[in-house]
Amino acid sequence: MAEKHFKYVIVGGGVSAGYAAREFAKQGVKSGELAIISKEAVAPYERPALSKAYLFPEGAARLPGFHVCVGSGGERLLPEWYTGKGIELILSTEIVKADLASKTLTSAAGATFKYDILIIATGSAVIRLTDFGVQGADAKNIFYLREIDDADKLIEAIKAKKNGKAVIVGGGYIGLELGAVMKINNFDVSMVYPEPWCMPRLFSSEIAAFYEGYYKKKGIEIIKGTVAVGFDSKANGEVKTVKLKDGRVLDADIVVVGVGGRPLTTLFKGQVEEEKGGIKTDGFFKTSIPTVYAVGDVATFPLKMYNELRRVEHVDHSRKSAEQAVKAIMATGGKSIEEYDYLPFFYSRSFDLSWQFYGDNVGETVLFGNNDPASPKPKFGSYWIKDGKVIGAFLEGGSGDENKAIAKVAKVQPPVDNVDLVKEGLTFACKI
Repeated sequence: MAEKHFKYVIVGGGVSAGYAAREFAKQGVKSGELAIISKEAVAPYERPALSKAYLFPEGAARLPGFHVCVGSGGERLLPEWYTGKGIELILSTEIVKADLASKTLTSAAGATFKYDILIIATGSAVIRLTDFGVQGADAKNIFYLREIDDADKLIEAIKAKKNGKAVIVGGGYIGLELGAVMKINNFDVSMVYPEPWCMPRLFSSEIAAFYEGYYKKKGIEIIKGTVAVGFDSKANGEVKTVKLKDGRVLDADIVVVGVGGRPLTTLFKGQVEEEKGGIKTDGFFKTSIPTVYAVGDVATFPLKMYNELRRVEHVDHSRKSAEQAVKAIMATGGKSIEEYDYLPFFYSRSFDLSWQFYGDNVGETVLFGNNDPASPKPKFGSYWIKDGKVIGAFLEGGSGDENKAIAKVAKVQPPVDNVDLVKEGLTFACKI
């Protein structure tokens, strides 16, 4: 196979790759200089759609509808956009070896790619129950959701098991979003997770209580404080039951597992500096090798606001870190760019609900607003207070302007001495 050489190569074809490509085009990359190598068969798309509108029974999202960069209100980059810009999309190609010293990537098929500058945008891989040797976890109809192929397989099962029973393993983003979408598909849904409440990495117990109450009201059974320890299957290999550690056994036609992800850094082990589970970078996403950058889920970067190194797994950071790295790569002639100054941002949508969170969730919490799960229009929020300042803010059911207001609060970190935050609630944020 002929060896190919590019000035710039992005390895990974997810959200980061698409946003990086758009930034390269803005910065005037020349035709033939840039290649994106992806093991997926399609051009970069907005991954969050997979756990939401892609699985809807009616009016479902489909490609080309959610190619990047529509998730942030930008133009859709269809495959022909890349062709028009002279960017080579090398799809269905898995890189199995990376030699950073010789600037060479090798694919599973034995093709080699040389680069001058590399952007690592490999993202995360889902954690599978088979990784822990869970008995029966290789049964059919046990699904994970990471790529469009996974979602397509799940859709087939939803059609085949109409009005059946679904068990969701995990109480984080994927668990909550998939629990909602399976219910919308008219499945009998149970959710199982070991923690004392859902979304424990972000939610306080009071916030979680609202969502758990809302889901119960929708008819979803929530089983907390236990884990799936085994699966039984039918003669045809399809999952039949889920065995829990507390002795309970749940019937299941479909199981969806969302227990987290691991950054895909294996190809680069021992070649670049790592920290906190990711590839260590500076505020421009440059790694310990000057010609190699890492963005999105795989990067551990200096979070300026909190003066510490962090790894952030979220689509917003995937987009922004990719743009930052490309600006840094393309900055020439003494043009200086600012270090990455990121305000952590997380959001989710399920049923008629929609929340946003900005900042850091450490310190004391103050809950405000109407968080009654039975309310026809619940709207509530929370502030996180540390050292007498607001450092984090959460809002369910906010308008665009109200969400901007809580973002500003988390960025500005106003003092709250002698402020009755429960009483002031959202008004406090809107005054900043």
